[in-house]
Amino acid sequence: MPFIIAIDGPAASGKGTIARALAAHFGFHHLDTGLLYRATGAKGGDPVLAAQTLTSGDLNRSDLRSAEAGQAASRIAAIPEVRAALVDFQRRFAAQEPGAVLDGRDIGTVICPDAPLKLYVTASDRIRAARRAAELGADEAVMLAELQERDRRDSERATAPLKPAADAVVLDTSHLSIADAIARAIAEADRARQGPVIRTSPW
Repeated sequence: MPFIIAIDGPAASGKGTIARALAAHFGFHHLDTGLLYRATGAKGGDPVLAAQTLTSGDLNRSDLRSAEAGQAASRIAAIPEVRAALVDFQRRFAAQEPGAVLDGRDIGTVICPDAPLKLYVTASDRIRAARRAAELGADEAVMLAELQERDRRDSERATAPLKPAADAVVLDTSHLSIADAIARAIAEADRARQGPVIRTSPW
């Protein structure tokens, strides 16, 4: 039975970095599900058809990490037919042995609701904007406005809105180093892999 780690959270919260580190640490497969939506948006044309015909090769485009691709992904992710077309792709990926780490915005709530570990990675708006600005060499104020608009759109969409699963572990990386954030995530995964503690009466 593959062990699935579902990681959700807003842009620039650190979820991708944490997801890659967890996959490497445990020898699991990793999927940045945001790339599916970025690649679908980058293909252009009818987004539903683009999602239905998406291939693994489409995920290797060099322009998928741009701010423009991120905004396009957020817009098409609000289309129910697009999300439906990509659900099976993600669930098949999650079923791989020995385990998989998927990061996105609806992994714990929609794609893998039964995952034994769900993390919701977040950080303050200004810290996320500073991180994204440094990554892209962009203006921090512009990044803040774009992130807040994307957060609003992702959180308010009718289908699979961005929100933590009811049983998700919330990890705020605002004031954590990368190493500390990864260490906390690994500790949570170790606890989840050990399973629930069964307490017996001493009497």
